[in-house]
Amino acid sequence: MKLTHIGPEGSLSNAIVTRARLGLPDLAVGLGTLTVLYVAARVGSQSLVHFSPPEVIPTVSLDPRSLPNYAARSTLRMFIALFCSVIFTFIYGYAAARSRRAEKVLIPLLDILQSVPVLGFLSITVTGFIALFRGSLLGLEAAAIFAIFTGQVWNMTFSFYQSLRTIPRELDEMASLYRLSRWERFTRLELPSSAIGLVWNGMMSFGGGWFFLAASEAISVLNRSYTLPGLGSYVAAAVAARNMHALGWAIITMVLLIIAIDQFFWRPLVTLADKYKMEMSAGEVVRFWVVDLWRSARLPAFIHGLFNPLVQRVDRLLSSATSVADKPAPETGRKSGEMLYNVLLVTVSLALLFAAARFVLNDVKLSELARALLLGLATAGRVIILLVVGTVVWTPIAVAIGFNPRLSRICQPVVQVLASFPANFVFPFATLAFLEMGVSINWGSILLMALGAQWYLLFNVIGGAQSIPNDLREMASSIGLRGRGAWLKLIAPGIFASWVTGAITASGGAWNASIVSELVSWGNTTLAADGLGAYISEATAKGDWPRIVLGVGLMSVFVVGFNRVVWRRLYALAESKYRIA
Repeated sequence: MKLTHIGPEGSLSNAIVTRARLGLPDLAVGLGTLTVLYVAARVGSQSLVHFSPPEVIPTVSLDPRSLPNYAARSTLRMFIALFCSVIFTFIYGYAAARSRRAEKVLIPLLDILQSVPVLGFLSITVTGFIALFRGSLLGLEAAAIFAIFTGQVWNMTFSFYQSLRTIPRELDEMASLYRLSRWERFTRLELPSSAIGLVWNGMMSFGGGWFFLAASEAISVLNRSYTLPGLGSYVAAAVAARNMHALGWAIITMVLLIIAIDQFFWRPLVTLADKYKMEMSAGEVVRFWVVDLWRSARLPAFIHGLFNPLVQRVDRLLSSATSVADKPAPETGRKSGEMLYNVLLVTVSLALLFAAARFVLNDVKLSELARALLLGLATAGRVIILLVVGTVVWTPIAVAIGFNPRLSRICQPVVQVLASFPANFVFPFATLAFLEMGVSINWGSILLMALGAQWYLLFNVIGGAQSIPNDLREMASSIGLRGRGAWLKLIAPGIFASWVTGAITASGGAWNASIVSELVSWGNTTLAADGLGAYISEATAKGDWPRIVLGVGLMSVFVVGFNRVVWRRLYALAESKYRIA
């Protein structure tokens, strides 16, 4: 092997080019990358076929041999939605965390958007996407991807916003002292500080996308039905046909798919994110075979060396283009501007509320409004029960996983499968069980909601526990702080902000999950709970716009009101008292 000197201005590629021929790790990495790109291109081309309503898409086949293609199409939609969610998270979360004025609009709006069920978005967007991509199946594909996006993005955005608001003060002051540009501050401080929470919440959000896959691919809104080939529509067809064998094959395929995505995507990301833990003492080095394979291959380093000069040039350009944060405006000007801004915000909000109320009350009587309000209170009670039980059950488990890297390696695949597995895939079995045991769906729906929402608490608390520096844990151990004392003095304060984020997103996820949890079916048998979720589902299937707006509006009022009264105050407490500073 020839040795090559690399000077200060040298490129890594100069050394890589002169190394020995590529080895088995390079072959594995190269073939794996090419295979993924080929499958994505092949599957993506199936979305370019002609489609123009009222044409009918070919019926989803229940032949198990169709499942690999259906699984690939669903996975591609999931990753496109995840990419869009990450971009949205960075833009929206950053704007909300760094601008007080933007925060007053963006965070309440985020509360509302989180509370709007997937069916509510589909009711509005399906026709628009079909018109945008007229004559192509891309319109329905875009509508399905957007629906999956709405099931993923809110949790990630809340996590990123919370991470930016709880960055340690000394690091924040250091960035200001060195006059880092906004781009440098984002890439050197803010993004690394949020990496662990963002990865764990990304996993949870990805699982949330699976949860609404059936509703996104087998779309039934406004008295029209659209079906896209995929795992979700396959399950919907199996349920409608009462085909247990097809449902079993779908569950097996889903489990294998989740394990593969965990091994080749999420576990490597968790391993890489661990190096961004803020601590002074060295913890246990986290390793994973895919990361080791990637690092041992010369091909990734060679490609990095080729593109590194361009990346560095873009980094310098963005650093120079983003100026240092401006000095605060004079207090008098700020107060007058804030007052005008608040008045304008309240005026616009009241105008929108008046317009929505007028639209609804033109076709809906006050007695219907009172009934919907009572149904909302019933669903709210289920959400509160879910949060209390979920906190008691999952918080100690999440802390144990977050504190023990070995336990994390063992439990993560299991937790990932449980969290990512679409709970509504087992709803038919739950429906049969409820019928056999005589369990009321009014109580059974709490269990069904928990299957989709409890994981938000688990994943957020795991991320919060992993973010507690090892040196603080070692210090607590050295002074004999254990058991109840450790929970009160270290663990509870350390995970408090993450728990609040998990509770907010679990609450929103539970409200959203009520859409499919309060109205379940098996063939021609349907169980409907007394709740706002079932109310919205029935109105959406009938295309009853006044009741759709009434149901979605009331759900938004419940979620936003609870967020304003409870969660925002807890957020403020986390920022002011329970932060690593």
